[in-house]
Amino acid sequence: MPHDHSDDDHDLGFQHDLPRMLGRRRLLQLMSGLGIASVAGAPALALDCVALPWETAGPFPADGSNRRSGTVINVLRQSGVIRRDVTASFGDYRGQVAGTALTLELSLQDHPGCQPLQGAAIYIWHCDADGAYSMYNVPEANWLRGLGVADAEGRVTFETIVPGCYPGRWPHIHFEVFESAEAAVSGAKPLLTSQLALPEGEIAAIYEADRARYGASVRNLSRSPLSRDGIFRNNSAAELAQQTIALSTALSSGAADGLSGRCAIPIAL
Repeated sequence: MPHDHSDDDHDLGFQHDLPRMLGRRRLLQLMSGLGIASVAGAPALALDCVALPWETAGPFPADGSNRRSGTVINVLRQSGVIRRDVTASFGDYRGQVAGTALTLELSLQDHPGCQPLQGAAIYIWHCDADGAYSMYNVPEANWLRGLGVADAEGRVTFETIVPGCYPGRWPHIHFEVFESAEAAVSGAKPLLTSQLALPEGEIAAIYEADRARYGASVRNLSRSPLSRDGIFRNNSAAELAQQTIALSTALSSGAADGLSGRCAIPIAL
């Protein structure tokens, strides 16, 4: 039987708040047969910072390193790429994505000192709810791509959506870290190219709760477990824990209105 949550329940974590974001009745039905991790059970920011491993940028970086139909693709040279909200296209591109909202806070750190990298820049990109990448699968769009600059605490925040799961890969977010925004837009070599993983328990529940938009992801996720992912399976347990996003609910006036994700990114300099 679905759990009956009273209106005065509070501070009960991810499992309690997710229905308020994605439809209480639908998610309670899901939870009757599927256990998901609460915030207490989700991956947390690592107590001992572990340098993230280098990973492939994949075939859709749009950072000037490859071409589509003979044309170099480089979103970093486009005016407006420095932005917090990456859910809509900008400049001469068009389109906007739909999906489960995610506020993603990333903390850039040096390693082994684990001190904030103020002024460093991070470029993120990922697929939409259907597993498509802008500027490649959807050439007229440049959504879900953006560059952010770290504040005094090393933090950069993006407003995005939960990425979908496409065949052969675990849900992930690509990123490149540069010494500065100027370095990023001028074509300098990144300090780190890597990927972030979505957490196992929570991502399955999110897809199920938003099946209308993530139906293909539900099917693909069951066929592409994290343990067999071609990228993440090669990393140590400590590295994987470090590069896994910790999810919780974002609260506004006591009501859950989206997901919040946090991850520290220590970089071996």
